Amino acid sequence: MTKAQPTASPVPTADSWPRQRAAVLRDAVGVGLAVGALGLSFGALAVVAGFSVVQSCVLSLLMFSGASQFAVIGVLGAGGAALTGAATATLLGVRNSLYGLNLSALLQVGGLRRVATAQLVLDESSAMSMGRRTEREARLAFYATGAAVFVCWNIATLAGALGAKVLPDPEALGLDVASPAAFVALLMPRLRERRFWAVAVAAAAVALAGVPFLPVGVPVLLAGLVAGVAGLALRKESR
Repeated sequence: MTKAQPTASPVPTADSWPRQRAAVLRDAVGVGLAVGALGLSFGALAVVAGFSVVQSCVLSLLMFSGASQFAVIGVLGAGGAALTGAATATLLGVRNSLYGLNLSALLQVGGLRRVATAQLVLDESSAMSMGRRTEREARLAFYATGAAVFVCWNIATLAGALGAKVLPDPEALGLDVASPAAFVALLMPRLRERRFWAVAVAAAAVALAGVPFLPVGVPVLLAGLVAGVAGLALRKESR
């Protein structure tokens, strides 16, 4: 997997930076609202699965990983063991550690700040930081998107948990596809060449092929492995 470094470009002038900053912040808020909407369904489903409002909110605050959170409430709501729920959530969250490895060179943080920053390592914040023209812009995109999603997700979790008895089926509202749709929107600008499409299609094919046979989370890891190997191979060819 290649490093998530912004592409090289001239340093922005004093006049251009305010416009770039405003554009990044606007996009970050948009992503936060889109992904945060899914928190409504999580809060509602968590209460339906037997979690209290407080437990649902604490899970969002501390775990803060949508797929892993849904895995936990899904397993426990179906009567599964807590260990099984934790293992499933861990498998789904492994990809975030890979993002962190790529982002460490860009963010360069340590100590308590590193712990706080790790909480913001998400699909969306990682994707927003990639392909930026400067490191300054990439860092702003990461932190702004991570913070926007964190705030919106936790507010929505509380609202969904409190309104669990009156909120319609989340799937009927389309909230279940808000997060995937937002991530696809972030990914599309990166697919400008045929080789990138080839990597994306191969990774997706592996994930879909594994869904019927493998535990939850494993197909995603396999897709990431395929994408990483293919990306390294393409990088060597380009050299």
